Amino acid sequence: MKGEMEMMEDVVIVGAGIAGLATAVALKRVGVRALVLERSQGIRVTGAALTLFPNAWLALDALGVSHKLTRSYDPLFKGSVTNIITGDVQQVLFSEQGIRPVHRKALLEALAEELPTDTIRFSSKLAAIESQEQGGGASIAVVHLEDGTAIKSKVLIGCDGVNSVVARWLGLAEPVHSGRSAVRSLAVFPQGHRFKHEVQQFVDQAGKRAAFVPLNDREFYWFLTCKEENMTGEPEQIQREVLEKYAENFPSIYLDVVRHADLSTISWAPLMYRHPWRIIFGNLNKGNITVAGDAMHPMTPDLGQGGGSSLEDAVVLGRHIGNSIIKNGGLFVEGDMAKAIDDYVKERRWRGALLVTGSYLSGWIQQGGAKWWEKFLRDRLFFKYIFGWLGGLAQYNCGNLPAASSSGKED
Repeated sequence: MKGEMEMMEDVVIVGAGIAGLATAVALKRVGVRALVLERSQGIRVTGAALTLFPNAWLALDALGVSHKLTRSYDPLFKGSVTNIITGDVQQVLFSEQGIRPVHRKALLEALAEELPTDTIRFSSKLAAIESQEQGGGASIAVVHLEDGTAIKSKVLIGCDGVNSVVARWLGLAEPVHSGRSAVRSLAVFPQGHRFKHEVQQFVDQAGKRAAFVPLNDREFYWFLTCKEENMTGEPEQIQREVLEKYAENFPSIYLDVVRHADLSTISWAPLMYRHPWRIIFGNLNKGNITVAGDAMHPMTPDLGQGGGSSLEDAVVLGRHIGNSIIKNGGLFVEGDMAKAIDDYVKERRWRGALLVTGSYLSGWIQQGGAKWWEKFLRDRLFFKYIFGWLGGLAQYNCGNLPAASSSGKED
């Protein structure tokens, strides 16, 4: 476009969330520098916290950052699910490795600290994307920013979330509403708390589910999911609606956690996902352009795999790009790089679709209604039989990264 300032990069990543920063770290490990474009003015921390399962920690091991977090967050090995109508309590045991809830900000900072200071370009809002043909059938991606900057890149990776501009450019079907929404927040007990060091979850027969998870001796991550679609307003109003409308019949122990909410962390959002068949048959890449994380496989949070699957994507993509770079003596070779990205998509397509399906089914069963078969499926079958099978998805190992080429460009 006329009048634009042009730049050239090897790899451009759109989005500085978990997927974007993890992918940049993975590429750095294999000797490739990436430029990360983030529309916000700083690191985004929407979501407050997340729970990381064994597969996520294996990915963090591969990225070389897990040690930064494990020393601050203890594992949880069990939990309970209370039906607030019947009073029945079911115990839930996690794997021998346990699960670890972490502050989202801590995870993002642990990843960002691994990158050179000029890696992330904040306040960079996309205006358009194009693919320019070069001589000999090669092509480069061109990202046009709202400030008039045009950035050419040998590889473009969209890690720009549920409403991904890159996914839309590829022609991927838009995510759809699951019919449920979620309120999420941190709760702070300045003097400490005396709750059990385990996950406590509560369900009713009106499609509501809530839980709180201890992060440390003073903080909890809590959420409530329901079938309502419109919970808007200031944080105080959202907290009030949870206490007086959505969770008024929930146990006092849960209400006490909500009353201690850190209002600066409260968020409400509809739970979106991409139909799994759109992932299996959709265009997840085109030449040297692809997507990762929520931009590829947005899912409901019912298996706790949104963050973990994004970390897996980063390692797998880094491995395929790294192998291509090493194979070609530290150089980006157009045809071979396109194949590397295609191999990444082939490896992640079915895994992403399976996680989306499992997450949706988990939420649908747990928040079922009052019909006899819905109660039977949830109260008698799910946690005894189905939950363990779905939990097996969290034992996945995405593999390691290759050693950086001696002629690579790692800073």
